[in-house]
Amino acid sequence: MLKIEHLGIAVKDLEISVPLFEQLLNTPCYKTEEVASEGVKTAFFKTGDSKIELVASNNDTSSIAKYISKKGEGIHHIAFEVENIEAEMKRLSALGFELIHEKPFKGADNKMVCFLHPKSTNSVLVELCMEIK
Repeated sequence: MLKIEHLGIAVKDLEISVPLFEQLLNTPCYKTEEVASEGVKTAFFKTGDSKIELVASNNDTSSIAKYISKKGEGIHHIAFEVENIEAEMKRLSALGFELIHEKPFKGADNKMVCFLHPKSTNSVLVELCMEIK
């Protein structure tokens, strides 16, 4: 793992949350994006070498909508940047970590991503991400 790439925060409404985090972090949102395959909209903020990603649902059936209905808004996941996502997935799987996805997929912010199931990571949703070149 190279670094913490970002912290993902589940929010109900980007129109409310983006201005709040712009004030909190004293920096503008540099990018918003829709990830249709996951049913979410995202907004990104740079914080030093890492980022904050706000994630809001596009529909009532997305994983973010389900998460917010159970736990409310708040920290949703931690993402680690990796050099080779497939090799890292294979390594972690061999060590007994449960992968939610068998293959990486295109996520937000020009990244290939996959998630580790929280039941194998002390209840923390972990995202692996690799820059698409």
